[in-house]
Amino acid sequence: MRKYPFAIIVNTDNGIPIATHLPFIIEEKNNKLLLLSHFATANAQAKHLLNSTTLVIFSEPNAYISPGNYEQEKNVPTWNYIAVHAYGKTRLIEDESGKFNLLNKTIQRFEAGYQQQWDGLTENYKSNMLKGIVGFEVEINDIQATFKLSQNRTDRERDTIIGELSKGPDPGSRAIANEMKGIR
Repeated sequence: MRKYPFAIIVNTDNGIPIATHLPFIIEEKNNKLLLLSHFATANAQAKHLLNSTTLVIFSEPNAYISPGNYEQEKNVPTWNYIAVHAYGKTRLIEDESGKFNLLNKTIQRFEAGYQQQWDGLTENYKSNMLKGIVGFEVEINDIQATFKLSQNRTDRERDTIIGELSKGPDPGSRAIANEMKGIR
């Protein structure tokens, strides 16, 4: 989750799932795992954060696996992946100081070089920006991790897959190759 912090947050609106892709800050506080982020106030999902259990899906890295990597000719393509489903209760961050702190954490996590420019903006400008976001934290009460890394394949097939993924241009493929090496 920390390595691939861009995730999908899912809530419901009258039983219908709604989802948004957002970057998350992962924190541990008082032995609890928290996921912090924010919506634009114009995002309709922000109105439904408190209605139900929140699901946040982290689904990176992943890679296509060609059937050409297998010893037997009669095979189908598949996908290798690592995913985490984090479930929890959402709390809004409504006060200006809380939202300001959230934005500072976001800047530090994703673009620390922007901090000086951010610090140079007027307080009035920043205050107006904060009115345009809905900050929140999800306190995780259940977490489910899963992966498919060709565990069902022979060592020779796995070596072939790792080799093919390692030399590809896609960073996700190379990351999956590295993860596959780690589960021998």
